[in-house]
Amino acid sequence: MPDLAAALAAGPVVLDGGLSTELEARGHDVSSALWSARLLRDDPAAVVAAHAAFAAAGAQVATTASYQATVEGFAAAGVGAAEARRLIASSVALAREGQGEGWVAGSVGPYGAMLADGSEYTGAYADPVGVAALRAFHRPRMELLAEAGADVLACETVPAAAEAEALLLEAQALGVPVWLSLTTVVDDDGVVRTRRGEPASEVFAMAADVDAVIAVGVNCTAPTAVGPAVTQASRTGKPVVVYPNSGEGWDAVARGWTGSPGIAPDAVPGWIADGARLVGGCCRVRPQHVAGLARALP
Repeated sequence: MPDLAAALAAGPVVLDGGLSTELEARGHDVSSALWSARLLRDDPAAVVAAHAAFAAAGAQVATTASYQATVEGFAAAGVGAAEARRLIASSVALAREGQGEGWVAGSVGPYGAMLADGSEYTGAYADPVGVAALRAFHRPRMELLAEAGADVLACETVPAAAEAEALLLEAQALGVPVWLSLTTVVDDDGVVRTRRGEPASEVFAMAADVDAVIAVGVNCTAPTAVGPAVTQASRTGKPVVVYPNSGEGWDAVARGWTGSPGIAPDAVPGWIADGARLVGGCCRVRPQHVAGLARALP
């Protein structure tokens, strides 16, 4: 197979959807602070099966169950550091097994995911923690996923400029392919902003000259807010990655979803026309929805 960057240059590639959503729909409890990462330890076969379901629906890229998998998070659940590192690395092999032919993206979730308090949707921690500490936090998992053979690292659901900077610096240091995906909103003036409030255009621009970055874009953004974000991301000159959530909102206190799903496959051709090349779904997007997105590709 060509590498993913070459495939994106040739045309659109289909991403998977919400892995935790699919696991939950299959009867698995993902309500703990470890989220889907718990199943890396407790039921790895379930992770393989969920990946396989997305592959069968047309996904060409499987995203590992490591979004919320960190040494610190596993330690809080009573898992030792050596076992935590093994589990994080195992997520790549499980994704490879479920995906079959295709690519594996090692999920690098934000610092807020480890806190399990919904702060990845505010980015409030980013400036107080700082770039240096965020680099130190992300480095071990990025190294583990790269060494385990991930084709690309998915630096995803990034809510703030400081965290984006930390991830880009680590990507440069590692020299492995990554994509940078922000979680964004559109303000009342039509400006696309990070969840922290910075103009997303400025954060996308940080990635423009980083050779390790093969795509920039957004995820866990409401479908209705994707279009303007794609336009902004495409100005970097890089392929755009876009995988919105279902349009529902996450209540971190109640640990449940609110609102009604509204992902529309008929929006996909417009995203492609504006520069999107890596298209899929995030939270609450299941295999049948990915199949619909795949069919909508021009």
